Amino acid sequence: MAFPLPRGITPPEISFLAEMEMVTVLPRQRLDGLELLGGSLPTLLPPRRTTLPLWLALLLKRQRRANILPPPWLHPESLELILEIETQNDEYQHAFSPPPPLPGQPTLAHRDRDRDRAVAAPVPRYTPDGDKYYPTPPFLPQNVARDHIPPGEPPALPFHWLEVGTMLLDAASDDLVEPDQTRRLLKELREVRTAKIRSGVEVLDAAAVGGGGVALTGVGAMEVGEGRGFIAGVVDGLRRIGASKEQARREELAEEMANGGYDASQDYEDDMEF
Repeated sequence: MAFPLPRGITPPEISFLAEMEMVTVLPRQRLDGLELLGGSLPTLLPPRRTTLPLWLALLLKRQRRANILPPPWLHPESLELILEIETQNDEYQHAFSPPPPLPGQPTLAHRDRDRDRAVAAPVPRYTPDGDKYYPTPPFLPQNVARDHIPPGEPPALPFHWLEVGTMLLDAASDDLVEPDQTRRLLKELREVRTAKIRSGVEVLDAAAVGGGGVALTGVGAMEVGEGRGFIAGVVDGLRRIGASKEQARREELAEEMANGGYDASQDYEDDMEF
C-alpha cells in the first residue's frame, strides 16, 4: 500500500529548495573551488566576499571556515519597517508588503515615484544551448549582502524569507545583528501575515463559486505551503455547501414542475379572492 502524500509541496521540501538560495560569506581560510551541478564555485580567499549556496554556507559556518553576511532585509531596522507596513499602512491592511522586483524591473522606490510608467519586463537569461529562460527564486540574488542600498528604497521580504531567516538564526546567529530581536520580529511578522491569510473567508467564498480568486502577491513559499491545506479545505467546504444548496433548489424546482406549478400558497390566494 502506497503511503498517502499530501497534495502540493510539503514544508520540509520547501526548506530543502530554500537551501539553494545564494548568500554572501566571508571566508576565514583559503579553500579551493568546487565543481557543482549548478556551476563552478570560485576559490575562497579571505577576506574577499563570495556568494555561495545557502547549504554550502551553512556547512562552512558549522566547520568555522566562514562567516555568513546577513541579507539587507534580515536586520532589525528593516524588519521593523516591514512590520509597520504590514500593520499600520492602510493600503496593506488586507494585503501583503510588496515583494522584491524581478530582474529588469524598477525598484520599489522607482515604482512609487513613477506610477504612471509601465513596469519593465524581466530580463531573460540564456542556457549554454541558447534556450531562453526567466530565473525565479531560489535562483535570484534576493538574499545576498549589498554594499549600497539606494536611498528611499524600502526593504522587501524575498520568496523564501521565513526559511532563510530561520536557518540563519539557528546556525549563524552570531553573524546577525541583535539575533534575539530579529527572531522576535520574524515571529511577529509570521503571525501577522498568517492572520491575513486566514482572515480572507469572504474572498474564499467568492472564489468557491467562481467569482474571483485569492490574491497571494508577496506571500512567501513556506506561507503558501502551510496555508495550502487551510485554503484548499475552506474552498472545498464552501464549494460543497454551494453544490448542496444548488441541488436542493433544483429538486424543489423539479417537484414544482411535476405538480404543474401548484404549491400550497395557491390555496391561501384562492381563499382571499373568494
